[in-house]
Amino acid sequence: MKQQKRIRELAEKKSAVILAHNYQIGPVQDIADYIGDSLGLSQKAAEVEAERIVFCGVHFMAETAAILAPDKMVLLPDLEAGCSLAATIDANALAEWRADHPDAVVVSYVNTTAEVKALTDYCCTSSNAVAVVESIPEDRDILFLPDMFLASYVVEVTGRTNIHIWPGECHVHAAIPPALIEQRAVEYPEADLLVHPECGCSTACMYLQARGDLNLQGRELKVLSTGGMIRHATESGAKQFVVATETGILHRLHKENPGKEFIPASEDSICEYMKMITLDKVLHSLENDVYQVTVEPELARAARLSVDRMLEIV
Repeated sequence: MKQQKRIRELAEKKSAVILAHNYQIGPVQDIADYIGDSLGLSQKAAEVEAERIVFCGVHFMAETAAILAPDKMVLLPDLEAGCSLAATIDANALAEWRADHPDAVVVSYVNTTAEVKALTDYCCTSSNAVAVVESIPEDRDILFLPDMFLASYVVEVTGRTNIHIWPGECHVHAAIPPALIEQRAVEYPEADLLVHPECGCSTACMYLQARGDLNLQGRELKVLSTGGMIRHATESGAKQFVVATETGILHRLHKENPGKEFIPASEDSICEYMKMITLDKVLHSLENDVYQVTVEPELARAARLSVDRMLEIV
C-alpha cells in the first residue's frame, strides 16, 4: 500500500497520468488513471492535460501515444516490454511486400511499429477492422498485416477475396485452439463465449460452425475486442463468461462485475511482455523520468496519417 500511495503522490506532483492496458497485472491496473485497449489509451494520452504519460503496456503502444501526443513526455517503465505480433513485420519487409502489390491498399493492425505505420494507408483495431476494410473500394486489393487471424476473421465477415494476409501472429492468442472452446462450452453450459479475433480459434470456430462441425451447445461465439468484452460483460444478463484472450483482462472483468464469474479459456494465456511492468518499475519510471519513448517528428507525421484515416471512418 505504501508503494501504491507513493506512486499516486508522485503522479500528482509530476503532472503524470498513468495508463494501463487491459492485460497488465492487477496491482498496476489498480494504480492507473485509465485502463483500456492500446488505441483507446493512446487517444486518452492525447486528450488529458498532463506533462507526462506513464504507459503501462508494451513498446508499440507507448510509441503510438508519442505519435498522438507529441507535446507530452511518454514513459515506458520497461523498454524490454515488446510484442511478438508487432515483431513479425518491419518497415523493410512491408516495403518489399508493397512493391509486389503496388496498387494495393495497406491496412495495418495498430499493433505495429511507427515505421510500419508510416508505410500504411489505414490503421485499424480489432474492433473496427471490418469497418475499415469495408470503407475501401471492393476492386482494390488489400494488404492486411500483421495478424493473420484477425485478417482471416475480416475475410470471413466481409467476404472479400482480394485481401492478402501477412503470416504474423500473437504467440499468446495463437495457442488457444477450437477444441478448448468446445471443452469450455460443455463445462459451462450457461456461459457466454467471448473470443478475441486475434485468437487462432476465432476464424477456425467460425469455419467449423458453418460446416456444423463445432459443438458450442447451441450458443453463439461472440468475437470481441478487449473493449467489447468489457462492455458485453457489463450489459449481458449472463452470470458466467468464458474468456478467450490474455488473462490480464480477468482482473478488470471481476472488479467491474461483482457477482459474475469469468473463466479463462486457457489459464496459460499469459503475455510475458505485458507482465514485465511491475509497481517497482512504475515507481522507478516516475522517480527518474524513464524510459522516454520518442518518435522523430517527420516519421510521427507520416505514421499519424494512417491512424487519422482510421479515426475518420469510425
